[in-house]
Amino acid sequence: HDLVGMQVESLEGEALGTVEGLISTGAHDVLRVLDGEAERLIPFVAAYAVEVDLDRQRIRVDWQKDW
Repeated sequence: HDLVGMQVESLEGEALGTVEGLISTGAHDVLRVLDGEAERLIPFVAAYAVEVDLDRQRIRVDWQKDW
């Protein structure tokens, strides 16, 4: 629940949206990220979620806007 409301950005610094919730799939959690009308579902695993900065309320991910 600490992640809800955090800003999500790509490794290049591109804003991807805000975490609106997490979806549990059994294997791992998935970040539900909203950017206006766009919704992105990003697996919350080390391969994609590179950095979680609670102080700055930011998650850096290896993900692109057009994925």
